[in-house]
Amino acid sequence: MSRIEYTYSEYHGFRRADFTFEGKSAVIVFPGTADEQGRWMLKMEYFDAFPNLELELVRRGWHLCYLENDNRWGTDSDSDRKARFADYMAEEHGLERKFACIGMSCGGLCSVYFAARHPEYVSVLYLDAPVMNFLSCPMGFGVGDRYGGEDVWQEFTSAHPVTLSELLTYRNHPLDKIPEIMKAKLPLALLYGDEDTIVPYEENGILLEEEYRKTDLPFFSVCRNGCGHHPHGLEEPTPLADFIENNSKA
Repeated sequence: MSRIEYTYSEYHGFRRADFTFEGKSAVIVFPGTADEQGRWMLKMEYFDAFPNLELELVRRGWHLCYLENDNRWGTDSDSDRKARFADYMAEEHGLERKFACIGMSCGGLCSVYFAARHPEYVSVLYLDAPVMNFLSCPMGFGVGDRYGGEDVWQEFTSAHPVTLSELLTYRNHPLDKIPEIMKAKLPLALLYGDEDTIVPYEENGILLEEEYRKTDLPFFSVCRNGCGHHPHGLEEPTPLADFIENNSKA
């Protein structure tokens, strides 16, 4: 790998470095205090969206990272690049190879695909209104609204080359990866809004919750009453940050 150049700036009062990794934009936000354990999180999509939880963890000594995706609908190439990125972070910055997946909306499905394909790199999953069922989102075949128009459909099929008819019997939804997530025994935090019409909980997040409730795996769930798809996160992120810290698998 050629020498990587960093550009430094500030992010919410913390030192930020921007660089390029395998042709993709990447970010590291450094904690204000030394982190001897090398804990870090990877925002799987939408880097600066609703960062309360990430900033709380950075204040506690975690690094926050981001790596640009080819496509927000989840591809093996994105997952494999993130695994190599984790190796780079460990070798270059002394961080653990395992990281917390921070997945909001489509970032949630990216987290699920990654964790199923590379569970050895995942310490804990935080999924916020995760897309688990493509018939629900983006298609809106159930109780929710269709997400976007033809542009979104073309974006989706660039990651999952299927026709509408084929989608009815598709077997590579994020929900189809739940058995692999369970087999890896990964701790999971799940947030959702009970008025979400873009990624309805009853067609998406509930599929994870029902499976985790059958086990003794670490599980944290919060319903944002009266809330739609946005805002993500919690206004007071301490309970969520505590769960992630206490259940990160080294």
